[in-house]
Amino acid sequence: MDLILALKTIILGIVEGLTEFLPVSSTGHLILVGDLLNFNDDKGKLFEIVIQVGAILAICWEYRSKIACVIIGLPSQKSAQKFAFNLAIAFVPLATLGLLFGKHIKALLFKPLPVALAFIVGAFVIIWAEKREHKISILEVEDLMPLDALKLGIAQAFALIPGTSRSGATIIGGLLFGLSRKAATEFSFFLAIPTLIVASIYDLYKHRDLLDLTTDMPYFAAGLIAAFLSALLATKALLKYISHHDFIIFAWYRIIFGLIVIATSYSGLVQWTVD
Repeated sequence: MDLILALKTIILGIVEGLTEFLPVSSTGHLILVGDLLNFNDDKGKLFEIVIQVGAILAICWEYRSKIACVIIGLPSQKSAQKFAFNLAIAFVPLATLGLLFGKHIKALLFKPLPVALAFIVGAFVIIWAEKREHKISILEVEDLMPLDALKLGIAQAFALIPGTSRSGATIIGGLLFGLSRKAATEFSFFLAIPTLIVASIYDLYKHRDLLDLTTDMPYFAAGLIAAFLSALLATKALLKYISHHDFIIFAWYRIIFGLIVIATSYSGLVQWTVD
């Protein structure tokens, strides 16, 4: 077993888990960290797909009771049917746009400098959203109507731009559309389940020729476990944090992080991948 490769997979797994559900862009972080680790080749991209499963499992574990109730209640309970229908509606915009434009977006924008710029622009959107007067009309996820879910799905679609943040787009969109911080955050968690599962299956199918389970399985397992544990920690911490705080701190983090990437690039301190 290559210990250096194993260490890289664990680092990327931790990065994925810590950033997937925070409004800071896991894709952006993985691109940047993968670049630093020289692990941005096709194999590295495939690995990033696999470790998403660890983050998904963390959410499934954290909300296992809710998920079980929805699955059991689907045949007969209107509340479960409404919840599942809302998730389906919210999933459609990103899935549709991803199929149409995903390949072109990856070719043009999946580079450190565009990611850094998206970090900074997204930060100012967060600040603007938090400075507005909040008129909360939806306290809990269960209160969402189909139109609300569609709006959140459209917001999530902005995450096709790397560095934007899927969870951040959904959460901040939720705040703009009248959701409480708790409702917006939890819906972004639930919406991540079908979004990441479908994206992972689709990408794994496209890159199936790169899979060598005999050789890669130990590394995949290490990264997946690292992503699961760190995502579980991050989601618990985020839910506790938002009960008393806003998202401004994440905006400042995004600005500082983006400026560091740009500064190190232009100074030559780090040889980031460029177009």
